[in-house]
Amino acid sequence: MNRTLVHILFVAAVLGLGLAIGYINIPDAWYRSLAKPDFTPPDWIFAPAWSLLYIMIGIAGARSFLGRRRAAGLSGDRRAAQWPLWLAQMVLNFLWSPLFFGLHQIAAALVVICLLLASIAAFIIASLRQDGISALLFVPYLAWVAFATLLNGSIFLMN
Repeated sequence: MNRTLVHILFVAAVLGLGLAIGYINIPDAWYRSLAKPDFTPPDWIFAPAWSLLYIMIGIAGARSFLGRRRAAGLSGDRRAAQWPLWLAQMVLNFLWSPLFFGLHQIAAALVVICLLLASIAAFIIASLRQDGISALLFVPYLAWVAFATLLNGSIFLMN
């Protein structure tokens, strides 16, 4: 399969699904009624931030998908670990918004986002030697999710 087409499909799928999940789970009156820390960013920042992150996640996903076949059968190749970690973080990422905004499950969402943070870090570590570009693409994602984890934890404690 054409590498460019794989990248386009991954970016379109991740960005499309991410934006759709975000649209379905828009912060509502319940969220606005919650006590939030002073460092809570304005609502308008989330869509552009996540759009950029989803593009980077999609590119890293395509690279992992394409690299997994090359890594198959090579002992000690960390690239083989990238693909399952990429899939795991994607599932956790797409699970968080429905839990938090849809079901109003702040504690469950906190558990999920902590697992998400760990899976992002694991992906970066697994990617460092074999695919530094994918590792670098995930660094802003790690920073954003670390901040979101702090925000989720603060909201949990304040409510």
